Amino acid sequence: MEYRIEQLARTAGVAVDTIRFYQGKGLLEAPRRDGRVTWYGDGHLQRLRRIRDLQQRGFTLTVIQRFLAGELEPSDESLVAAVTRPTSPQTLTLAELADRSGVAAPLLKSLEKAGLLVPIETDDEPVYPAEDLEAIAAGMQLIAAGVPLSELMDLAKDYSAAVDRTARQAVELFDHHVRERIQSEGGEPDTAERNLLELFNQLLDASGTLVRHHFQRTVLRAAREHIEKTSR
Repeated sequence: MEYRIEQLARTAGVAVDTIRFYQGKGLLEAPRRDGRVTWYGDGHLQRLRRIRDLQQRGFTLTVIQRFLAGELEPSDESLVAAVTRPTSPQTLTLAELADRSGVAAPLLKSLEKAGLLVPIETDDEPVYPAEDLEAIAAGMQLIAAGVPLSELMDLAKDYSAAVDRTARQAVELFDHHVRERIQSEGGEPDTAERNLLELFNQLLDASGTLVRHHFQRTVLRAAREHIEKTSR
């Protein structure tokens, strides 16, 4: 079965311009050309339906391209959705975050620039998890205790950079030692998809606990060494 571009658009339920856009992005192969006429096949139709299904799951075109190229497996879909579109019980705009925290919006933007506030990107304006209120309150406690804001911001930047490096290494470890292993084991795709998501959530919780406890112990050790050093 072959289609002219208008026929393909009607059958797939998309606009002609959308088909041309996908071709330009490399998501859709070029059609067969017969003189001045171009023809699309069932493979193009199936590809368009696959793109639509992935878009309905909220994936960006960059992620969709990785699925279509085979760089991500169908069993990765739930894991990718959990990572790229995490759920949050409540989100706040910048103005709402400023109003509820009592911290001016420009200062919140400075915290975001330092890496301490990470907005959730949406089609409209960025929003922030309501849990950020607790983190902001903790920072304000340090300032109220006498820690200079400028020095606290410098510390925050160093901390954010170190955590970012560690997080990227952790993701690489999970991808190589967990995801690739499960994918190579074969079996039912639905089972692999469920196992990947469950393991990722378990390891996410475990890593949060490990980092929190380790940081607290490290701060106590640094404080003890500081006391012993200054007492000499």
